[in-house]
Amino acid sequence: MRLDGPVSEMLPSPQTRLLRRGYVLESITLGWNVVGVLILTAAALAARSVALAGFGLDSLIEIGASTVVIWELSGTGEERQRKALRLIGVAFLLLATYLAVQSLIVLVTRFAPHPSPVGMAWTGVTALVMFALAAGKARTGRALDNPVLLTEGRVTLIDGVLATAVLVGLLLNASLGWWWADPLAAFVLVYYATREGRAALAQ
Repeated sequence: MRLDGPVSEMLPSPQTRLLRRGYVLESITLGWNVVGVLILTAAALAARSVALAGFGLDSLIEIGASTVVIWELSGTGEERQRKALRLIGVAFLLLATYLAVQSLIVLVTRFAPHPSPVGMAWTGVTALVMFALAAGKARTGRALDNPVLLTEGRVTLIDGVLATAVLVGLLLNASLGWWWADPLAAFVLVYYATREGRAALAQ
């Protein structure tokens, strides 16, 4: 059925609907990570887990990235997009630097955290949520032709990969005593975060 006249004029345009979807995706990401920082801080202190503490820092970076995208979606213009991309690029590089330093410290000190059921449960659920959000941001960003939303979607994807790596490390440490599994997995994320950070800063 085709709508004409005043009724069709009141319906939001496709662009408006896409922008609203972008806001919703970023708001969910923001809220999830705010809660995550609190849960991860408590779990990291209880388990003396460097990996969980690092994932908490990643959640803080994701909060910053989501805030940047919400700010960018509220306005237009290439200059605002460039500033937003630079901020996201810096967040990527900060994440890569922290992960590299954290992993080296864990390997050198042979630091093995206590098992953390809460940490394992949260990182498992977070991985699923972040992968779903990243897919939604990728589709919406392509439809809007918005490089900032696309770039932040890759931050969310890396957040999901990091959650998976932390989960695997915690499981291996708890079940087999392989304390070194988590820092080795983190080095893979250092590569991807560095690559995405440089790409964002180059735009």
